[in-house]
Amino acid sequence: MATGGGTFSLDDEYPDLSQHNNHMAKVLTKDIYGKLRGKSTPSGFTVDDVIQTGVDNPGHPFIMTVGCVAGDEESYEAFKELLDPIISDRHGGYKPTDKHKTDLNFENLKGGDDLDPNYVLSSRVRTGRSIKGFTLPPHNSRGERRAIEKLSIEALSSLDGEFKGKYYPLDGMTDAEQEQLIADHFLFDKPVSPLLTCAGMARDWPDARGIWHNDNKTFLVWVNEEDHLRVISMQKGGNMKEVFKRFCTGLQKIEEIFKKHNHGFMWNEHLGYILTCPSNLGTGLRGGVHVKLPKLSTHAKFEEILTRLRLQKRGTGGVDTASVGGVFDISNADRLGSSEVYQVQLVVDGVKLMVEMEKKLEKGESIDGMIPAQK
Repeated sequence: MATGGGTFSLDDEYPDLSQHNNHMAKVLTKDIYGKLRGKSTPSGFTVDDVIQTGVDNPGHPFIMTVGCVAGDEESYEAFKELLDPIISDRHGGYKPTDKHKTDLNFENLKGGDDLDPNYVLSSRVRTGRSIKGFTLPPHNSRGERRAIEKLSIEALSSLDGEFKGKYYPLDGMTDAEQEQLIADHFLFDKPVSPLLTCAGMARDWPDARGIWHNDNKTFLVWVNEEDHLRVISMQKGGNMKEVFKRFCTGLQKIEEIFKKHNHGFMWNEHLGYILTCPSNLGTGLRGGVHVKLPKLSTHAKFEEILTRLRLQKRGTGGVDTASVGGVFDISNADRLGSSEVYQVQLVVDGVKLMVEMEKKLEKGESIDGMIPAQK
């Protein structure tokens, strides 16, 4: 990999992005590359490291990927000439001067305990967290990754009450434990997506990776996957209020313990929580429900309704999967510039409205008067 001025000229080193459809390729010019190629962060992450996954993966003509990653907290500052426009492009015009709001006070969420369980099958809220003082998964060394795991086990094993649980290291799991975690849909596999492998996130797999969950299987933490920590609160049915309360409480408990070890979470007032992929900056939050909408999902205005409610849909198997039996995973579209409470509120209010629409359509009535104005 070229470091800075190196032996080769700018023309020799500049990547060919002519076939590419990702946010990085849209933004990167020879001029920006020329300015940044001599720089590196204190831990040695370069602009070539930032863009490698986007160079290796031209993207999909219809699906816009991000095309870059951060290697440490300083990447967002060192390579801001490239990353600021990518962030703006990905997050609806979010400006370098904008400030992000964080609100993890679950009492500020209105409603959320009244989603109809005949339609809303399960609810979950997830986010990522990066631990201060370590480089991020695309860049960290084995020793660093193991230190992150050790700190995480210490923090998680000291939780009590409804958060009491157990850690399962990926490389030390019994077959029975592995089968149980697969059955619970908890296990994350070795990343096979080239977006992740080309970013360097699968190195040394499964060394120092694992899953922790509480005894009730409603609070779950992945360690050293795409981010240092992925934190998930979930349960069957439509009580998003309970799910969000557990999410906020669990996160605050975990952070308190990390802070005692002088390793809080990476956060700043411009970007909110700092994560590996620029698409997750801000809250890193995806609050979603699996909801049955067989009639609404075939309605001509379904896509427009989702857009107006600031929501997105996936199949229940995750990104790019089809819906089965009219069941969709509906979640917030935004991450940066609005708070956790605001984003979960959009999901709660939007899903409630869509369930009402579904009930109207079942009766053969029109929903045209219910479609919200553009937000």
